[in-house]
Amino acid sequence: MTRQNTYSYSTRSQVTLVRIVWMAVTAVLALMTLFPLLWMVSIAFKTPAESFSANLIPSQPTFENFTYVLTGVPFVRYMLNSFFVSATVTVVALFFHTMAGYALARLRFPGRELIFLAIFSTFLVSLPVIIVPLFVIVRAMGMLNTYAGLIIPAIFNAFGIFLLRQYYLSLPREIEEAAVVDGAGYWRIYWSIILPLSRPIMSALAILFFLANWNAFLWPLTIASKPDLWVVQVGIANFKSQYSASWNYMMAASTIVAIPTLVLFVIFQRQIMDSLKTSGLK
Repeated sequence: MTRQNTYSYSTRSQVTLVRIVWMAVTAVLALMTLFPLLWMVSIAFKTPAESFSANLIPSQPTFENFTYVLTGVPFVRYMLNSFFVSATVTVVALFFHTMAGYALARLRFPGRELIFLAIFSTFLVSLPVIIVPLFVIVRAMGMLNTYAGLIIPAIFNAFGIFLLRQYYLSLPREIEEAAVVDGAGYWRIYWSIILPLSRPIMSALAILFFLANWNAFLWPLTIASKPDLWVVQVGIANFKSQYSASWNYMMAASTIVAIPTLVLFVIFQRQIMDSLKTSGLK
């Protein structure tokens, strides 16, 4: 009996030690993640002379950096451009991606698996690899310095199609079979059954698409040279080229841009995690 108690106590001690170690590692990773954000906010409230000081808390906090960003430059226009592009891409992409995911998951036609593999293979190709031929195509179509040039190339996203396909494969076929017996066609099934069932994953994808386009930099920088079409990330980069030492302005602008993304993630983090679980991803 004494040996069993000793063994049980030793096991509990080991489990407790492992938990403490994991909690310490998690705390360190959380601190490494949050510290750059805290430093960004700190510089945003500092004066230009204090921007490079090692103090995390500003000695003389000021709102002049935010005032200049919002009034001295057309930063509000940049934010409206980013919102318009991100919202348009999100809505259009979800419309086409849900149809593509449903077709690849449920419809049977020749070459279905080959098409899916071709779409999935685009994961291996990053934007810098195709940005030159993509720029040539967009220029030939007359979409330089236009909203169409910012929006249309960003609509296709293999990750969204893959995630939706995996989600649709998990849905029971009995619902569709009952609809077919009642005389419903593919479009009616998609519009009246599949889309309502897709609300959880569509909510998560909407947030992911919106955030990805809100933070886009390379393609908007390449396609739009007119300041009226600049998005927020290009506008922030312009602070560095135009005002080489104005890190306080850059951090103030970055803080303003980060607020909507943080709010969206905090509100919809459960939907994002649920979509990853239901898709079979770990």
